[in-house]
Amino acid sequence: MVERIYNFSAGPAVLPEPVLEKAQASLMSLGDTGVGVCEHSHRGAAFTEVYDQAEANCRELAGIPDNYRVLFLQGGASSQFFMIPMNLLSKDQTADYLVTGAWAKKAIAEAKRFGTAHEACSSADRNFSYIPREVTYSPSPAYVHFTSNNTIYGTQFHTEPDCPDGSVLVCDASSDIFSGPIDVAKYGLIYAGAQKNLGPSGVTLVIIRDDLIETSNPDLPTMLRYQTHAEKQSMFNTPPTFGIYLMGEVFKWIQQQGGLSAMAEHNRAKADPLYQFLDESKLFNGAADSDSRSLMNVTFVTGDENLDAEFVKAASAAGMSGLKGHRSVGGMRASIYNAFPAKGVEALVALMKEFEAKHS
Repeated sequence: MVERIYNFSAGPAVLPEPVLEKAQASLMSLGDTGVGVCEHSHRGAAFTEVYDQAEANCRELAGIPDNYRVLFLQGGASSQFFMIPMNLLSKDQTADYLVTGAWAKKAIAEAKRFGTAHEACSSADRNFSYIPREVTYSPSPAYVHFTSNNTIYGTQFHTEPDCPDGSVLVCDASSDIFSGPIDVAKYGLIYAGAQKNLGPSGVTLVIIRDDLIETSNPDLPTMLRYQTHAEKQSMFNTPPTFGIYLMGEVFKWIQQQGGLSAMAEHNRAKADPLYQFLDESKLFNGAADSDSRSLMNVTFVTGDENLDAEFVKAASAAGMSGLKGHRSVGGMRASIYNAFPAKGVEALVALMKEFEAKHS
């Protein structure tokens, strides 16, 4: 087999190797069924067991209360940008959005199609390099939406924003879901594309409170109603069975690491040496404000586009892929999600020190 390299990709991203190894065997036969996991009927007993276990492990990991439903949907987090206001926002209501990056901008744009969308804060003035401290809410928002981690810009909310009384907190947690403990009861709805911390692309995890399902718009097309998917356990139509299987295995892997608290410690221990070097470096500079830094996506630049390109090329030659930064920020971006190994960060810092010594 070709030797695996360090994959710093922002998504689809690195998956735990034990999960990949088990999936490799399951592609030929799920357990002792003699039928590959991708070949099983989603209504058969074998896959039903996979689904039930995945949901149970998800609930246990996050301590999800009984009055919340766990849905495995399709369409990516981007489909949730319109499904949420379609279901939860009427024409005479206002939803508040904390605009801290490109995905929040896309989310608020979709919300404006279905009701009033109020920009409660924005960090666009400095290219989304920080999390705003001041938020101005509308008088009575139907819900407050925020993006917990901003993949492109390397910023992250380290605590939930305060939510006005009577409103509902909604979170796009696509790039930091289950990277640490989460108090689900503080939220009305949490959603996340799987392809960064949970599994492959093609599955979206939605955790939604029962009352929001019951009061959602009944006049929507069938596939765009949360109630449809809740009533049929995400199987109104054929779900992405392989993706759900892989997510279930990732949930088990996180449990084996010690759960969400242990994962938070693990992620902090990985990110700290990289940020420490950036703070000390005379060549590399972090792109995000120090109090807003993400533990999932570390963005940095040299200030010279040619040097940035040279470093990315050197990293690739050293067995590190996916480090080129998004065009909105430039430079480099190291995505170090749950499954990314600490040795990969050590290798990156060593290369950065070597590169700096050569170019200082």
